[in-house]
Amino acid sequence: MRNSRFFVMVILFIFIAGCAAKKNFRVTCASELDVAWKELDIAKAKGFSGTVSYTKAAGLLSLAKSMQTVENFDNCVRHVKDARYYIKQSRLGR
Repeated sequence: MRNSRFFVMVILFIFIAGCAAKKNFRVTCASELDVAWKELDIAKAKGFSGTVSYTKAAGLLSLAKSMQTVENFDNCVRHVKDARYYIKQSRLGR
């Protein structure tokens, strides 16, 4: 009896901790995605290499938006960070 109570408490703790982490990624995903789309709008791609980087960034941001829609927030944040890297590269012409 005592072991089953302990097991239930552990499961509840893990569930609550998982929900808290998901909410944290939700906020980060939304705010980073907004910033990245604004950066992409004002980005000035230099040369062919910059245009390729700009296109990669646009694709990654679209993928991040899809991840946000299906509530896969940790992957959303990862794709946004990658997209922001390519936005910076497009401005440098790389």
